[in-house]
Amino acid sequence: MNDNVHPPLHNALQAAPRRPIRELPDELVSQIAAGEVVERPASVVRELVDNALDAGAEQVTVRLVAGGVRAIVVEDDGCGIPHDELPLALKRHATSKISSLAELEGVMTMGFRGEALAAIASVSETHIVSRPADASQARRLDARSGELQPAARAQGTSIEVRELFFSTPARRKFLKSGPTELSHAIEAVRRHALARPDVGFAIWHDGKLVEQWRRALHEQRMADVLGEDFVAQSRPVELLAGPMRLQGRVGLPEAARNRADHQYVYVNGRYVRDKLITHALRSAYEDVLHGQKQPAYVLFLDIDPTRVDVNVHPTKIEVRFRESGEVYSVVKRAVEKTLSAPAGAHLPAAISQEPLPTATLGAEAAQPASASWGDRQPSLPASYATGAGLPPTAHQQRLSLADLGQLYVREAPAPWASPATFAPPSTTPINLPTAPAGDPPMDRAAVLDGDWPLGRALAQLSGVYVLAQNAHGLVIVDMHAAHERIVYERMKAEARLTGLAAQPLLIPATFAATATEVAVAEARQADLMALGLDLSPLGPTSLAVRSRPAALPDADPVELARSVLAELAELAEADAAHLIERARDDLLATMACHGAVRANRRLSLEEMNALLRQMEHTERSEQCNHGRPTWRQLTLKELDALFLRGR
Repeated sequence: MNDNVHPPLHNALQAAPRRPIRELPDELVSQIAAGEVVERPASVVRELVDNALDAGAEQVTVRLVAGGVRAIVVEDDGCGIPHDELPLALKRHATSKISSLAELEGVMTMGFRGEALAAIASVSETHIVSRPADASQARRLDARSGELQPAARAQGTSIEVRELFFSTPARRKFLKSGPTELSHAIEAVRRHALARPDVGFAIWHDGKLVEQWRRALHEQRMADVLGEDFVAQSRPVELLAGPMRLQGRVGLPEAARNRADHQYVYVNGRYVRDKLITHALRSAYEDVLHGQKQPAYVLFLDIDPTRVDVNVHPTKIEVRFRESGEVYSVVKRAVEKTLSAPAGAHLPAAISQEPLPTATLGAEAAQPASASWGDRQPSLPASYATGAGLPPTAHQQRLSLADLGQLYVREAPAPWASPATFAPPSTTPINLPTAPAGDPPMDRAAVLDGDWPLGRALAQLSGVYVLAQNAHGLVIVDMHAAHERIVYERMKAEARLTGLAAQPLLIPATFAATATEVAVAEARQADLMALGLDLSPLGPTSLAVRSRPAALPDADPVELARSVLAELAELAEADAAHLIERARDDLLATMACHGAVRANRRLSLEEMNALLRQMEHTERSEQCNHGRPTWRQLTLKELDALFLRGR
């Protein structure tokens, strides 16, 4: 292209004459500030609602026309603005919120910069009508002319913004359609509504009421704003740590969404987007979310205002913490604790079915059959073994602990090879426990409430699913996913305490390796040993596996070694402790996947029941290591609906 025809832009800038430095006029300064504060109608709504809440309003009404592009009116019943201060309210950096640096460092109000009204008035037609409690009438101020006139209104303030960006047509061209701008404005009010359940909110659009949230308790406000499903599919969080207090609700992993549209974090009542807190939350959900699913949460962090800087961004949506590491740890620890509940822990209380004695995966499985019922079931609550809390039916009143032991006598099961794996099912039929002849059957409602949330196993379906019955109906368990989580959590606990124990192989397993695999095995020897794998090169193209994790005695050592080497090859060296821990957990997840019971593996009823019991005592067993659900509940009501019962 000929530069003489189309000269580069930088040449034109270089050719322009130098301009003298001058002070910008106030109106232009305000319009520049408006570019930072006022992005769209929702920005105006946010700033005006901030002011209404700072004024002590108990009811805030937002009225919009054409998504807020044509008109925005925010009305409140707060304290109002004295008439002689109305003209000052429209001046830049004029505010009643702060008056010194000390007050700025400890600010607790929503607004404090004193530039929002001036910026809004510079790009729109703005009017303010306000009446304090001690005034006989309201006054109306025209921002453009500065004219102050009497007006009719109850106590409070109304701010009307019309024709947004009328004085800057180029900015107005960047606005979206009316429905899009309306959705953003509603979201701005929604964020305030979640933080202030003590305040009522109403949103009108083109004369129609589109949203209304009445004053309510905090949990009810969450249900009103985000829906009943959010409350039903979330769990409360509360943690007090020094000068910080975290509370709110976090959604269960199975209720994760495709979009991050139900994620709300508040610092001292102010909605913020903070990368530090977002990363802490993502880390807490890391191994319980499937794919790119997004968790739902509403969290409120209360902290000493002098330990957080809110004067970071013109829109006040970003903050900076003095002790960021402490905040990260508190958020992550609190959410992880909430998500660590075992499978079935959140089921509502109900009378469960009668329990059957089960083998457990570990030393308990080898106990003699002559042991008493309480002795053979150490994983159950002590109250169960002593009979405390049993329903006072006539039949159970005459059953002693010894009677129960005799009632469930059976052949001793063969011991399992390892706590982390299932033994191959015996070819000999297992004698299921039955009541002695002439003894009446046990009452189905006579079992402790909630002792076995996942119930007792009934059968195996297609070698993949375990079917069980509990007090609520039918339980369906993905046996590979469930056992994978059990193995994973056990290996994590072992690795954090003592490191993973290694089991030497009697005969080393050798395999042909690529140059990359050999290089990784040599470079990451310490990491491999920490994971219980001893790999040594036999040559430029071969490796020998001399030990494997003791927790995975049935895993194929070659397949396991290849998988771990592939993970290590993609993992860069990291100095940060939490990154190393995360990398180790990722490797452990890979190893647990190889060590878990596989599909099409036939399990005995005792093994199925053992799996259910371990799920009930394993953290995060609601999901596998990849975030897939491990079990599902079909209630009797849902089953009745499938067969049209009662219709």
